[in-house]
Amino acid sequence: MTSGPETRVRSAEEAHWRARSLWLDGLPGTLTPRPGLPGDESADVVVVGAGLSGLWTAYYLKREQPELDVVVVEREIASFGPSGRNGGWCRGGMSGVPKLYAKRAGWDAVKRGERQTHQAVDVIGAVIAEEGIDCGWNKRGAVVIAENEAEMGRVRADLADYRELGLEEEDMRLLTPDEVREYVRIPQCAGGMYEAAAARINPAELTRGMADACERRGVRIYEQTEALDVSPGAVRTTRGTVRARSVLRCTESYTVRLPGLKRNYLPLYSLMIATEPLSESTWEEIGWRDGMLVKDRRHLFFYAQRTRDGRIAIGGRGAPYRLGSPISEDSERNDEVRSRLIATVARCFPPAASAAITHHWGGPLGVPRDWSMGVSYDRQTGLGVAGGYSGSGVLSAHVCGRSLADLVLGRDTESSRAPWVGHRSRRWEPEPLRYIASRSIIATLGSADHKETETGHAAARVKLVSPFMPPH
Repeated sequence: MTSGPETRVRSAEEAHWRARSLWLDGLPGTLTPRPGLPGDESADVVVVGAGLSGLWTAYYLKREQPELDVVVVEREIASFGPSGRNGGWCRGGMSGVPKLYAKRAGWDAVKRGERQTHQAVDVIGAVIAEEGIDCGWNKRGAVVIAENEAEMGRVRADLADYRELGLEEEDMRLLTPDEVREYVRIPQCAGGMYEAAAARINPAELTRGMADACERRGVRIYEQTEALDVSPGAVRTTRGTVRARSVLRCTESYTVRLPGLKRNYLPLYSLMIATEPLSESTWEEIGWRDGMLVKDRRHLFFYAQRTRDGRIAIGGRGAPYRLGSPISEDSERNDEVRSRLIATVARCFPPAASAAITHHWGGPLGVPRDWSMGVSYDRQTGLGVAGGYSGSGVLSAHVCGRSLADLVLGRDTESSRAPWVGHRSRRWEPEPLRYIASRSIIATLGSADHKETETGHAAARVKLVSPFMPPH
């Protein structure tokens, strides 16, 4: 029996989706998309985007008010975007600059918000358990390592900032080099920091599981339905228009593809590689506790997890920004970043230096001009927005989705009063200034890392790109 044209097209689509990341590649079963929007529809709420932001928003809307009619429209399939491609870190902490939030909300609100994000790690874990989502959840904390004194200086400064936000020894603490090696044996180590509120996940399994959980509660999800225009009262798509009292845009970096919004975010790519599964004896040599997350404090930092099937999945930034097409499949892989990540594996985890690299992938981050996330909802127009996570999307998508849901429902909660609610970032400069900024950031931070590795002293050149970086 031969397969027909439709079967071959679907098979090609599935291969395309699975090639987007290790996580999508390993999903069980098929990735047959949900039906698209059948035509013009109406609902109480329409959410644009079936990533974690949109799905958490829809989930909490239906959990708190089951009779609400909620529709989600998605251009591809749930988990296609960064929600299915990230590093699999669920880690406490606000995505953004505390002093910017404090200008509007006050320091007490900022401290409560920071605590809320740390508590949210356990809240996410509880939902995963309640909904029976099999995504490799393992909460063992994270270790931030410093390979030289310049990096260790930043670790100490980070800890001082956390203390100002009300976090205590039980939340995070400094580590000596020997204490770091109790968690993972890094050969060149000047010290580090342990963070308790951090868990490993498979992000594609989490996102797909959340989509299923939403559907069980009655959310209608239409895949392969691209939003062409998002405006108060209606979302116009390639398959029809959904009219709703509340229209919620949860499109993160893909926002730049919508009319009039291309300067809302700077889409920066974070790229990853994964090794083949390592033997147990190799893991014993590395001394990396299962479930523990590991990152460093370089300017172009790495972040890594020990996956459920025994791989090292490690990521970092540095992919070149493309003028005219900032979101492109051509940006999802880069030989220079791949080589840098392979070298990082060899330097930090030597027993894995000869392991085969089986996957290389990437996804675009939504970076606002001030690098701070925001949630807003206009009760007059019914238009709501959540996004701007700058690479901390797994946790931020949850807290922002919960905030957005509570705002829509008119609930007075810690989430609806969180400091990121009402925060608005100004737009990025037009091209080619945005292109110049992105290229300058990567080049300057990379050269600063090289200088610090050679000398051990902090590189002053990072000040050259401070106008484009998070304000201090």
